[in-house]
Amino acid sequence: MIKTISNITLTILLSVIIIGCSKDVEPEKRSVDFSCKQENVDAPKWTCIPEVPGHYSGVGIAEKSAAGMDHMRRVAMANGRSDLAQQIQTLVKDKVSLYTGTTGIASSETVDKTTESVTKQVAKVNLNGSKAIDMWSAPSGALYMLVTVSKESTNEQIRNNIKTSFNNDNALWQQFKAKNALEELEKEFSGE
Repeated sequence: MIKTISNITLTILLSVIIIGCSKDVEPEKRSVDFSCKQENVDAPKWTCIPEVPGHYSGVGIAEKSAAGMDHMRRVAMANGRSDLAQQIQTLVKDKVSLYTGTTGIASSETVDKTTESVTKQVAKVNLNGSKAIDMWSAPSGALYMLVTVSKESTNEQIRNNIKTSFNNDNALWQQFKAKNALEELEKEFSGE
């Protein structure tokens, strides 16, 4: 029994020494890699963050296809244009929505309808000027395409759509602080 107690005491003593010494050990430092990776390989930065000065930019991706490269380019271009359209619609909706909170004239349901009506009319933008400016083939054979459209021409279309929307839906625009919102939206889209 004395032998058992001395073994337990020795084990506890060794444990305390080991735990006490382990406080000096530094934690393992992780390195952070901020490069763009697609399919676990380095890829062009635009595949992660599509940015081109003076343009709205989007990325279209087409999986490898037995239909060939021509088909893949058309699919990537269509996906890139879809990305552009969603970005522009979101941008317009966000900017239009900023003004709904300040109206305070009608019920919130009317304001929601106003925002929806205005957004649908204003966000209709023709992407005919869009074009592919870069492509990259991933190891899997997928095709990444950088698609852009000029901010200047797009914003001009949006300004024209704002004016058309104002003329087509005058009653809703009055509830929406029409003149103030129109002027502010035109300012927003004139500088981009």
